[in-house]
Amino acid sequence: MSEHFSHDVLIIGSGAAGLGTLLRLHPRLRVAVIAKGPLDEGCSKYAQGGIAAVLDPADSIESHVQDTLNAGAGLCDPEVVRFTVERGAGQIHWLRELGTTFTTTNSHLHLTREGGHSQRRIAHADDATGQAMMQAMVNATQQRDNTELFEKHIAVDLITANKLGHEPQQVLGAYALNRHTGHIEVFHARCVVLATGGASKVYLYTTNPDVSTGDGIAMAWRAGCRVANMEFTQFHPTCLYHPQAKSFLLTEALRGEGAHLLLPDGSRFMQRFDERGELAPRDIVARAMDHEMKRLGADCLYLDISFKPAAFIKEHFPTLYRRCQEFGFDMTKEPLPVVPAAHYSCGGVITDLHGHTDIDGLYAVGEVAFTGLHGANRLASNSLLECLVFGEAAAQDINQLIKHRPLTEHIPDWDESRVTDSDEEVVVSHNWDELRRFMWDYVGIVRSDKRLQRALRRTDLLVREIEEYYSHFRISGDLIELRNLVQAATLIIRSAMMRQESRGLHYTLDYPHRDDSRAPQNTVLTPPNFNTHSRAARSRTQRMAKA
Repeated sequence: MSEHFSHDVLIIGSGAAGLGTLLRLHPRLRVAVIAKGPLDEGCSKYAQGGIAAVLDPADSIESHVQDTLNAGAGLCDPEVVRFTVERGAGQIHWLRELGTTFTTTNSHLHLTREGGHSQRRIAHADDATGQAMMQAMVNATQQRDNTELFEKHIAVDLITANKLGHEPQQVLGAYALNRHTGHIEVFHARCVVLATGGASKVYLYTTNPDVSTGDGIAMAWRAGCRVANMEFTQFHPTCLYHPQAKSFLLTEALRGEGAHLLLPDGSRFMQRFDERGELAPRDIVARAMDHEMKRLGADCLYLDISFKPAAFIKEHFPTLYRRCQEFGFDMTKEPLPVVPAAHYSCGGVITDLHGHTDIDGLYAVGEVAFTGLHGANRLASNSLLECLVFGEAAAQDINQLIKHRPLTEHIPDWDESRVTDSDEEVVVSHNWDELRRFMWDYVGIVRSDKRLQRALRRTDLLVREIEEYYSHFRISGDLIELRNLVQAATLIIRSAMMRQESRGLHYTLDYPHRDDSRAPQNTVLTPPNFNTHSRAARSRTQRMAKA
């Protein structure tokens, strides 16, 4: 028999988006937070660079808006961009009140510049902004009496009215695996917030930790939510190339402070691809690196800031300096080997300005969501900004609407009566490895119709194999993540096949040019169980048509 929990709000994910939403909810609301591991162990913790916001008198809202639109290659929603940028400074002030210690110079915030930005506007805490921010948010969360924290839990699926044969369509809660006990628990809630991050783990090489497995995107799709622009996966240009480093990112702030990208012979090359050189947007830099690595047959390229004074490097990048030393590199004396790696999902679950999805009561905040902010390519350091702005917006909406949402008590237990323990766990690990390898080979930085078709054939086979396995055996955390990853991969491939042009993060050899002969379109995928009559779905449809 499943254990049941009842709350006003269920938040799935405990990064900046999840806790940023929680800390703006009314303190009288009863809230549950589900975290895959420890409360602070998500992508947000590892964010190095910082948060983009207009904080300098020499900067302007218009400049930040324009930089975001330029990076998004014609697909940003201008209304959403302005909505987000105008609230940037307020988020920094809120974080400072919460206890986040940002780097200052002469009592003023020290601001850095990153690729695609025309001004210095990145507020940061040395080179460990995410860690400083998350520590403050976790401390504040642990002081809230209205919140129950469920660490080591992984959501399996959303529970909706349609699944139980009820109308109107709305979210009722979620099933989640307790990784301590191995049993499925039932979470009842008036509202559910997906704050699960993106799907970069679908690729063999990624800058993200193991939590980025597309869980929220896959669960929302299965529940009946549309997704948009899944073809736009951002590859960060500079991931440390070392067998033990795995997903260690070298912040873009290095290039913001003048670091050079070098070929193996020590020569610079970025000026041949873009007049902005190393400070071009990430899609341009990553594609240039991919081109040069393939042209030369090189395993990696190099990032060099060693020409700067050692004291400057150690003061501005203390975390990077220590970590690189652990891997045998001294960044004050030598270039660092780097490769591009999957970093950020610009597409996701379609939401409005309040974070509301196609299903009543279901919200999506942060990387899991498609808000219209990023378009075809995310501007550096707009990601944490989006988490905070839309976390606040979602919380305000929930605070106003939750009194109108009933709590459904009649949710059935998870049925484990017809499954057995697996004696072929190796199937999961093999399928996981196969998926990530062919996604890297066929759906990576440079694509083609043939590569995408090959990838889709393989995902079709994996979907059938995984669903059969899922139906017959008791589920595990690895199986849940694999099921979600293959769903996310399928959505990425299908979206990429629909976009017959090269725009932003999507570059295809068969259509190498951007098509500006007509108004740019978002790639929208609609699930078979999409409910066109729900209030939330009608609202989203109107916004997408307007955009």
